[in-house]
Amino acid sequence: MIDLPQPTGAGLWPPEEAEPPSWLNQPWRAFVALGEIVVAGVVVWLAFLLWVAGHIDVWITAPDGVTLDSQRYFGGYLAGALGLGTLAAVLVVDAIRQLLLAVRARHRKKES
Repeated sequence: MIDLPQPTGAGLWPPEEAEPPSWLNQPWRAFVALGEIVVAGVVVWLAFLLWVAGHIDVWITAPDGVTLDSQRYFGGYLAGALGLGTLAAVLVVDAIRQLLLAVRARHRKKES
């Protein structure tokens, strides 16, 4: 084992830097969260409209008087509804993040 001298003293660490500005705790983020919730609500409403448009019932009466009923699904509308539902979920998660950043993220005070 080689025992080399270890550096000691104040020059070992870099000088203390000033506190970085607090970019996270900004109250206007609550308004962004509110806007995202409103947009997510509109997107969910559109998703329900697409889901309903993607499914229709078809009734056919045969010549012998038998009524046949079936359902027809349109994949494009259903895929659009699922995509809009996913977008709404992402908007809600980001709105929660924005709200937490608006309320909770504060700068820690330096201990003297």
